[in-house]
Amino acid sequence: MISAVVLTKNEEKNIVKCLASIEWCDEILVIDDESIDKTVDLAKKTKAHVYVHPKNDDFSSQRNFGLEKAKGEWVLFVDADERVSSALWYEIMQYINASIKDYYGFYIKRNDNLFGKVLEHGETGNVSLLRLAKKGAGTWSGSVHEVWNVKGNTMQLKNYLEHYPHKTVEEFLKDINYYTDIKALELYRDKIKVFWPTIIFLPFGKFILNYFIKRGFMDEVPGLVLALMMSFHSFLVRAKLWLLWQKDNKA
Repeated sequence: MISAVVLTKNEEKNIVKCLASIEWCDEILVIDDESIDKTVDLAKKTKAHVYVHPKNDDFSSQRNFGLEKAKGEWVLFVDADERVSSALWYEIMQYINASIKDYYGFYIKRNDNLFGKVLEHGETGNVSLLRLAKKGAGTWSGSVHEVWNVKGNTMQLKNYLEHYPHKTVEEFLKDINYYTDIKALELYRDKIKVFWPTIIFLPFGKFILNYFIKRGFMDEVPGLVLALMMSFHSFLVRAKLWLLWQKDNKA
């Protein structure tokens, strides 16, 4: 039995297509962070079980809540702006139905579709995420950009999750602002400090890495937008972290 877990927050534009791509799962759980749009209503029209559960700016806590509720031997995590392709579905079922006692988790590659173009280079050109694992094999950690700490052997699947993030630049900036707030606070709570050269030079180095060394320029304008945005993300995390320490020093 395989359970799929989907985290949502105001995802009325994505939830229907996402759930349609995983309707083959034995169980679908939607863990909703108190959406104020039609996300919950749309999800309830499918076979999904919907839990309204406040995230409190902690993605791992939300995912671990989904793990607790899942009944399947295997658990698949899919974001609301992702789709499981037919090829990936077929590959997953091949492994789940086979004798795979030696494996506890599977990494899944992801294709990012930004502004109508599949990004084949840059930061997201070679992303692989641990999204399918046996229940009880591990838990999630990290307030944002969280990871599933699975104990036991893992392997890489060949086929892709299709990812459709940030439909506009405005939405991209809004997401970056939100995620960097959480990340900066997490680093502050972990007593991590930052110094001004890092704030300036690390984002610049990240742009060089993603746009030139990882050939983000080959993805044309969307590749440039992504490289700039992710460098801005790096800058904001460290700038916000520095401000938190400045506020603490003045207290």
